[in-house]
Amino acid sequence: MSQDTFRKALAVGRPPNVVQNFPGSQALIVSGKVIDRAMIEKGQAMTIAANGRNLFIIEGALKAAQRANAAIIIEIARSEATYCPTTLWNIARRVDYICNKHNITIPVAVHADHYFMKKWEDVPEAKAEIPSLFDTGITSIAIDASHMTDDLNMLANIEVASVIPTWAGYETEIGEIKGEFGLSTPVEAKFLCQGLNAHGICPDWIALNNGTTHGIEASGEGIQVDLTADIHAALAPYGTSGAQHGTSGNDSERLRQIAAKTSTTKANVATALQMIAWGVRVNDFGNAIMTEDGRFDKVAGEGLSDALWNEMVEYADANGITGGNYKKLNLPFERRWQGQDAATRERMSAAVEDFVHHLLVDVFNADGTADIAMDLILKANSYDLGPKVEKFEDAAEWTEEKIKAKAAAIDTDKGPEGDFDD
Repeated sequence: MSQDTFRKALAVGRPPNVVQNFPGSQALIVSGKVIDRAMIEKGQAMTIAANGRNLFIIEGALKAAQRANAAIIIEIARSEATYCPTTLWNIARRVDYICNKHNITIPVAVHADHYFMKKWEDVPEAKAEIPSLFDTGITSIAIDASHMTDDLNMLANIEVASVIPTWAGYETEIGEIKGEFGLSTPVEAKFLCQGLNAHGICPDWIALNNGTTHGIEASGEGIQVDLTADIHAALAPYGTSGAQHGTSGNDSERLRQIAAKTSTTKANVATALQMIAWGVRVNDFGNAIMTEDGRFDKVAGEGLSDALWNEMVEYADANGITGGNYKKLNLPFERRWQGQDAATRERMSAAVEDFVHHLLVDVFNADGTADIAMDLILKANSYDLGPKVEKFEDAAEWTEEKIKAKAAAIDTDKGPEGDFDD
């Protein structure tokens, strides 16, 4: 990209909350809408939504995107903020810092993932709290009320939409807890998008349970490409792209199919990035490889120092932390990782960079989308690209009473809950 194009995009592409928080910044933090549209414009492309559990992941992912000239998303889930140093309230500041430190010029959205409401009583708290996220520089959010029934899920989205800026990226969810074998269906996805459209809400993304390994995968088959394509086809009139969760559990070929055959533009990756930064061996699926005694296989001389890794293992053992719960080591240990020598810190972020660059270029087809994103900003001459689809459903058919009646007619099995962090 030319410096002239970048400067013009920087001047008009940053939302007002970003300008207010980082007035002298050279970081092109943009709405999630921009990232989604860039993938659509390229076609058969999706980008990483990297869960920035620690600074090394954020740094590596942003440097990879710069190398690939790809627009990306850095995110953190609401639950992750309870056990990671990165929170919903400091992630924008961390992204801005890394962008300016390394002269990162690609467009990046900062996403609050899985902002959950598990029961209707959570809705007033969400309405009060969500504005505070945007006050700190968040530019995109995922509203996850999928733990509730279909009618309450829709009504919760409608209720909180009023406190989300209209220019911001918006993700909704029918979740990892639905359908036969725990899988989502076209019927319930269309139900949600229809009702939201009737109330003037056009989600940029929808998250499904399509076989994600971090949710319910009772079928044992991984991401269901054909099911995902069928659901996205049903949603085409509503302009809603797919957000793929749990990509760490699927190999590169499966992910290439998701990019090529569905309308997915956003792919969440969390656990794999954390393990790679630490120097833990992973397979092509991004899953950690375990030793015969059931422990993570830390590669000597890679990632963090071997001595510090041993200290982490001792801490985990003393506190009953095993398996996937190693994610809870991010909060107590990030300051120790930052206290290592420069060469060790660099190899931690470099490992993430190489892995993310491979995903962006060789798997997700996202290379070159940074230029496309900037062109979209300049064409609109604004940080606000507006909705992809205007309201066309009849609001009179989607009153609260009728929403409840329509939801009652949907025959799906909610199934048990899963782990929604990734």
